[in-house]
Amino acid sequence: MVDIRIDTEKQRTAREYAAKRRVMMLVSLVIGTLYLLAWIGLGWDKTLRTWLAMQVESQWLLVAGFALIFGGLYTVLTLPFDYYSGYFLPHRYEMSNQSVMEWVGDQLKGMLLSAVLGLFLLEVVYWVLREFPTLWWLIAGVLMLLLTVILAQLAPVLLMPLFYKFVPLESEYDELVDRLTVLFAKTGTHIEGVYKFDMSSKTKAANAALTGLGNTRRIILGDTLLENFSMDEIETVLAHELGHHVNKDIPIMILSQSLLTLGGLYLAALGLRWGVATLGYTAISDVAALPLFTLVMSAYGLVTMPLGNILSRSRERLADKFALDTTQNAAAFASAMKRLANQNLADVEPPKWVETLLHSHPSVKSRIDYAEGYRSTLA
Repeated sequence: MVDIRIDTEKQRTAREYAAKRRVMMLVSLVIGTLYLLAWIGLGWDKTLRTWLAMQVESQWLLVAGFALIFGGLYTVLTLPFDYYSGYFLPHRYEMSNQSVMEWVGDQLKGMLLSAVLGLFLLEVVYWVLREFPTLWWLIAGVLMLLLTVILAQLAPVLLMPLFYKFVPLESEYDELVDRLTVLFAKTGTHIEGVYKFDMSSKTKAANAALTGLGNTRRIILGDTLLENFSMDEIETVLAHELGHHVNKDIPIMILSQSLLTLGGLYLAALGLRWGVATLGYTAISDVAALPLFTLVMSAYGLVTMPLGNILSRSRERLADKFALDTTQNAAAFASAMKRLANQNLADVEPPKWVETLLHSHPSVKSRIDYAEGYRSTLA
């Protein structure tokens, strides 16, 4: 096996790239917070609700109109920052393969998809607010869990193909399919299939993932990974993704995130009651309180994000262990991590606070060290 090393020059670039992306995340957070506070503090929330109420009688249309204007203005406001972080920076650091028109096309598709799904969810939440004002947060939490499960099942067959092309791996990689068959036999597991997708149409980075639920569950591999990694390295990546399946990580993460969301909805219920008493909203179902609702949920999501990341990192570590136990090839696993770091321009050892607060995966260095430690136990 070729000895792969971490590229020190790329690491200097990776740290710079990561720092700029964190700055943009902070800028987006500040802008979003100020935007919400302006709506609440300057009375735009009640002004828009009053104007819309004179135009439409239906509560459904009132919610839709408020959400489209409220969300649309935010989209316009943040568009320059989205362009900088989503297009300019990746091109500046030679990580993107997209033309500006291709990027715009993806943004428009993403906005339309978010608008449709977001508006549907918001209409459901406000219907529950109107019909069940006492326990709305609990009912809404259950309905959101059901919607999440449905979307997780539909994502590989309906949503993700809007952005990428997927083809079954079996038609091109016979040796890899044979290895995968052996992996499945070792664990007695079955998934719907393994697919290649055209990741290179957008980025130079490589990745793989386990997606879907039930009969849509599948492992997906970027063509950038298949074309640049050795067979042994790809096998360890496949084993890692198979580990997520064996460990039931998708349902575990959906359930844990839903429990966190339920806590946020309960706090939002308290916030809406406070808004009625203090800010003059007509009821907790008053659509004018949407900026307050969004502020509470966003703040809660920011505070609890490290908890979700802690759980995610623990599941990733279990999947790493599964890959090492199943393949018994720690050298290939460590080599794959190094190759990923070089190709994805990833900071292999970010500051501890960054990993703790922001990262859903253990640092690349810790994963390499884990593999090397595992390798020593086999010697």
